[in-house]
Amino acid sequence: MNAKEIFKKTFWGPTIAWKYLFAKPITITVPKVYREAAERYRGFHINDWELCTGCGTCSKICPTDAIKMIPVDIETEPGEKAEKPAIDYGRCSFCGMCVDICTTGSLKMTREYIHISDNPNTFFFMPESDGIHHNNFPIGYVRDEDSELLDLERVEMEEIPGAERVNSFIEFVKGYSKEQAIAEAARCVDCELCTDVCPAHMDIPEYIETVFNDDLKRGVEWIYKTNPLPGVCGRVCTHNCEAVCSIGHRGEAVAIRWLKRYIIDQTPVEEIKKVANEEIIKKANKKVAIIGSGPSGLAAAYYLSLMGYKVTIFEAKPKAGGVMRYGIPRYRLPDEALDKDIEVIQSLGVEIKLNTTVGKDVTLEQLKKEYDAVFLGTGFTIGKSTKIPGTEHEKVIQALPLLEKIRDYLRGEGEKPEIPNSLIVIGGGNVAMDVARSMARLQKMEGKEVNVKVVCLETMEEMPADLEEIVEGKEEGILFFPSRGPSEVIVENGEIKGLKTVCCTSVFDENGRFNPTFDEKDVIIIEGDMIVEAIGQAPDYSYLPEELKSKLEFTRGRILVNEYGQTSIPWLFAGGDIVHGPDIINGIADGHRAAEGIDRYLNQ
Repeated sequence: MNAKEIFKKTFWGPTIAWKYLFAKPITITVPKVYREAAERYRGFHINDWELCTGCGTCSKICPTDAIKMIPVDIETEPGEKAEKPAIDYGRCSFCGMCVDICTTGSLKMTREYIHISDNPNTFFFMPESDGIHHNNFPIGYVRDEDSELLDLERVEMEEIPGAERVNSFIEFVKGYSKEQAIAEAARCVDCELCTDVCPAHMDIPEYIETVFNDDLKRGVEWIYKTNPLPGVCGRVCTHNCEAVCSIGHRGEAVAIRWLKRYIIDQTPVEEIKKVANEEIIKKANKKVAIIGSGPSGLAAAYYLSLMGYKVTIFEAKPKAGGVMRYGIPRYRLPDEALDKDIEVIQSLGVEIKLNTTVGKDVTLEQLKKEYDAVFLGTGFTIGKSTKIPGTEHEKVIQALPLLEKIRDYLRGEGEKPEIPNSLIVIGGGNVAMDVARSMARLQKMEGKEVNVKVVCLETMEEMPADLEEIVEGKEEGILFFPSRGPSEVIVENGEIKGLKTVCCTSVFDENGRFNPTFDEKDVIIIEGDMIVEAIGQAPDYSYLPEELKSKLEFTRGRILVNEYGQTSIPWLFAGGDIVHGPDIINGIADGHRAAEGIDRYLNQ
């Protein structure tokens, strides 16, 4: 092209378009018509806030980092976070993986696909149940069997069948193998709801990850940060963590308790001692006395020792452990597991003075003079009675003394308890189940048939005992009489013949207070020749001097403490049953909290 042609096109070219300035427009305006999307179209999301627990699993799996968990101002239940997913549709690839992994099924995708704006900030939405534009578009993509990303079935742990295990006190839950533990650990989605609900706030996802990575030493480190009794808790913890496990909404909860047990059982005690002693911090040359070697006392001793304090535990029994040693049956908690935990605690220099009763062998006033602070962890030791006619009979006995007698007998340290032909246990909690299942075993060991009956006010669904305890009890031949209230012990010629019961129509009143009502016309006589009352325990404060006791504050028999476990007497701290009621993991949490409180008090 020569210079003349270039000039012609450059100068005259634009004039060609001028004529269209005066022509009629030929653009056709098409009406805005929405085209229906396909049935499984992956459009904008909806999220049912009633189902969503705020677990954050959707956020963790998002390959484009389009989902963020945002705090919201809502009331939550245990096992829920006040957070909801917000989605940046400028980043979202609409892959649907968030829907596939949603643990509750709250997150779905609709057939809505239109959002027009020149402001990129408007593409960030927090979906609700009616969609991002609140226009209730039809549902599009939802998870199906082919897109399920979660492993909903728990890895079964081998255990001895009921008909066989009832013949002895051998621990019947055998524990995971390495392969089983790794497979079970792989099911965890790291939602941390378990940590939030755990009284000790254990780093559960972290130690589960160490199982998956086969790094058990690191697992021990994570566990001992918040729990110095993992061998115990790996067997008999109330495991509220599993009740809120995200996987449990649509399948079986991750076996958190069993994985903790696996880590501790597979790690030699000397290795655990090394981990524990690495954490010691030398701080002060001060002494702390602890009364009681139950969960709270042992936990307080452990964490105080890590802080460099000289700790002495005063225990009235011949062996340490409290109810863990003398109350919980061997088939649930073998002595070896408890001994291992206590050995680690003692390796830090904790002294345990056995057969030493405070108030008798040593007074609280003496402890105050010799120690810089005192922690009370004495537990609930006095059994409650129904006080119905006939309970004064010698064969109507309390649960805890019987369980202690059974444990001593099985260790070869005490006399054999009386084994009735037919036993009635009054109560619906774990202690009642411990008595029932222990006596069933003793009956079998004596060559008798299992003849144990559990009578409780609650329905089977309302029984406070762990569900697994009830199921296993049934497998072992124990009979249940729910919704029955004891009204009289039947005694003939000086011998117990049975228990008269009436129908319990409700246990609590409209305000949630314990106030059972009965149908006195609905009467059943339950046959039996011995009765055990297992309806609860109360604290024994006889070791407290009256002058000191008058300065303490109580609520329903429990000592009031502040957030650091400190009582109204500055040098006196308390935890465990006498503060929160019977529960091992709560006791451990109390002991840890009190240790921090004592450290704070002694360093003011």
